[in-house]
Amino acid sequence: MSTIAEFSVPAAEFPLGAALADLPVDVEIERVAAYDSDRVMPYVWFSAPDADAFSGLDDRLAADPSVEAVESLTDLGDERLYRMGWVEDVALVCYALAEEGATLLDATGDRSRWRLRVLFSEREAVSRTYEFATEEGLAVEIRGIHGLEDDRHGCDGLTDAQHETLVAAFGGGYYEIPRDADMAALSDELGVSRQALSERLRRAHRVLVEHAVATGTEER
Repeated sequence: MSTIAEFSVPAAEFPLGAALADLPVDVEIERVAAYDSDRVMPYVWFSAPDADAFSGLDDRLAADPSVEAVESLTDLGDERLYRMGWVEDVALVCYALAEEGATLLDATGDRSRWRLRVLFSEREAVSRTYEFATEEGLAVEIRGIHGLEDDRHGCDGLTDAQHETLVAAFGGGYYEIPRDADMAALSDELGVSRQALSERLRRAHRVLVEHAVATGTEER
């Protein structure tokens, strides 16, 4: 039976540990573009209270030994999107994806910890992944394990910011025909730029579609 496991990993034992050491930013993996046994290539969002919090981020990423081939793709002021390669501290993710055929549903982190939600084809794969991580000396914690059917009635993979945005959009009539609220009104209500709001909505919609596809596939 497909199983979702929620892991917690110290930031120092995960990619970007050096870059995030004392930066007040939040990080979210948009998606993993490619991977093999010792390398992961994710698209990563960085968000902060304001643009000043990103001071020195590019230099930190360039100097972080876990990162290579980093490329800045989008700068929204208080959010930035990068494409990069992770080549160190990737044992947990590489094992889950490459060896167990798991799917990374979402991953968020900050300067203290990373939180991962991973979909496995069977519950035993969670145990094998945890055993592998502990043998590698990683201080991994399992915060929750549940079946995919249970997950569809609970967590949907949205971040707090994405959930807040969807609630505001739905409550304000953004999804009505005709619309009762436009992007300008929503961006003012949430205190973000229209471009940042558009990106946040797109990412939230993508998470919900991925969740729906995953649960629909499981039912077939």
